[in-house]
Amino acid sequence: MNPVTTQPRYGAGGMAVSDWQTGVFDCCDDMGICLCGTFCPLCLSCQIASDMDECCLCGASVAMRTLYRTRYNIQGSICNDFMWLGCFPNCTLCQLKRDIEKRKAMNCF
Repeated sequence: MNPVTTQPRYGAGGMAVSDWQTGVFDCCDDMGICLCGTFCPLCLSCQIASDMDECCLCGASVAMRTLYRTRYNIQGSICNDFMWLGCFPNCTLCQLKRDIEKRKAMNCF
């Protein structure tokens, strides 16, 4: 039996692997998102879930970040998603929301 060494990708087509639009600690890229993530992370989590047509309680989950990452073919792993959310949950939520907003602005969300 062959071990699985790569994660399946959304669409599994020939899409190129990309990266996040901003880094985890690029909070100054959007101060509104940063302030919301700092003082009301549950609200930001619900906004993210709403953007992705998911249940409000799912926004701050590893599954949501992994779903988004695989949908847009962003490099990473479930383990990385877990570690980022475990160590820097607010910054990671802000990164996800910034990425969503940037993709909306580019009409590719």
